[in-house]
Amino acid sequence: MPKGVPWHGKTVYTGVYKQTVAGPRMVRRLNIDGDGQGDLGGHGGEQRAVLVYQLDSYRFWVNELGRDDLTPGNFGENFTVDGLPDDEVCIGDRYRIGDALFEVTQPRVTCYRVGLRMGEPQMAALLVAHHRPGFYLRVIEEGEVEAGQKIVKVSTGPEAMTVEEIDRVLYLPGHTREQVERALRIPALSPGWQGSMRTLLDQADGEGGASSGSAGLNTAATAPPPAWPGFRPLTVTHIQSESRSVFSLHLAAADGSALPAALPGQFLTVKVQPEGDVPPLIRSYSLSGEPGTGTYRISVKVEPHGAASNELRAHIHVGDHLEAAAPRGTFCLTGGDNPVVLLSAGVGVTPVLAMLHALAHDRSTRQVWWLHGARDGSEHPFAQESRDLIATLPKARSTVYYSRPAADDHLGVDYAEAGRLSAEPVRRLGLPTDADAYLCGPTAFMDSLTSALVDCGLDTSRVNTESAERELLSVSWLRLGKDPWSRVGGVALRRRGGRTSRVRVR
Repeated sequence: MPKGVPWHGKTVYTGVYKQTVAGPRMVRRLNIDGDGQGDLGGHGGEQRAVLVYQLDSYRFWVNELGRDDLTPGNFGENFTVDGLPDDEVCIGDRYRIGDALFEVTQPRVTCYRVGLRMGEPQMAALLVAHHRPGFYLRVIEEGEVEAGQKIVKVSTGPEAMTVEEIDRVLYLPGHTREQVERALRIPALSPGWQGSMRTLLDQADGEGGASSGSAGLNTAATAPPPAWPGFRPLTVTHIQSESRSVFSLHLAAADGSALPAALPGQFLTVKVQPEGDVPPLIRSYSLSGEPGTGTYRISVKVEPHGAASNELRAHIHVGDHLEAAAPRGTFCLTGGDNPVVLLSAGVGVTPVLAMLHALAHDRSTRQVWWLHGARDGSEHPFAQESRDLIATLPKARSTVYYSRPAADDHLGVDYAEAGRLSAEPVRRLGLPTDADAYLCGPTAFMDSLTSALVDCGLDTSRVNTESAERELLSVSWLRLGKDPWSRVGGVALRRRGGRTSRVRVR
């Protein structure tokens, strides 16, 4: 079951620490009895009920990493299997194990927790680079499963597209339109991956059929269709400093027409073209302005080694054009009369600020809780703007936390409490249990506060999260072929002989 695990001075709530069990276990639609996931936004649910990893991959990593301590469960899987390699198992394949029937839905999308479990920080990137992700199963028929039972293949998925092939299509360059269209003809493919495949088609249409392999345009199947295919030029009309490290770009249609309305909480994907003959950097930034104005505002945090953010700050000017895809994303404010809790840290304020704008624009009478954490006043973007919006809402309340207030920051004016916005202060607030909560910030922040909200009585289905680390996660992909360098998940890999050396990149 999930538990808190120390990591980089923080506590991560995770169920990645699996242990072998004896005897039968009941496999249900959403989980196996006695098992759980800490990050329900990235793991678990009907489409990702059971994670599978192969003994052959264990043997590969023993040799590749020089490890002799790998045991079943080290990769966070539920089933450690002999056979079922990623380059043979197809999306939509059905297998019977014991009394249960399963269907393959998608490759595993790796996250940092597998590196935490393995003690190998780059493990998530290496799983992609070496084409050994493992895969998820959906439970078609519930039943008991026990170690040692045979795996019986019942049917092959339509299109016979393997886990490895579809993983390559999404994450590496060189895919064809025919491959993407084949993937979309597989009914068993999870909605999230279907959305990503549709985005690849949109991207290819906007680039004359080119296949960049960018995963930065991922959008779930429940999102509204994009307002335009591919990329179009938008004109920078204004540049505004919001804090010491955050600035905003105001964008308008090049022809002066009104831009399609975005949903509050969505993001914009842009191409940032560095100098020289190099591929563009593709990054996604949350829309932070008032929806429905006919223009867009994106807000960018300048990371010390952020290639795109530093390029934008140094070289973008009013009047310049920026290639942008249509607004996307399912982290959106939903309607209703129940309370709304908006929680953010740092630049994570941007999508929830758009939600606050929408509530103020509608003169909402819903209870609104605005909770934000910053280092100090100099790192508090949109401080006055958010205060002005809250003042227009009759049932809104705000609590701002500064972890290290500066001498010129005033308690009761600039911030309400000294310290971090963390689980313990949230538990003391007495939040309404019927609220819809929206969290955006670093992953550890969201994990901790999600647990706190559930402890406060909110149902997990009402807790919505969005990472504020999109620039670090959206990367450019290069071939591992003649060019020996490849960027994978923020890690540069270089092949020399049979070995791979690594260096961290952003």
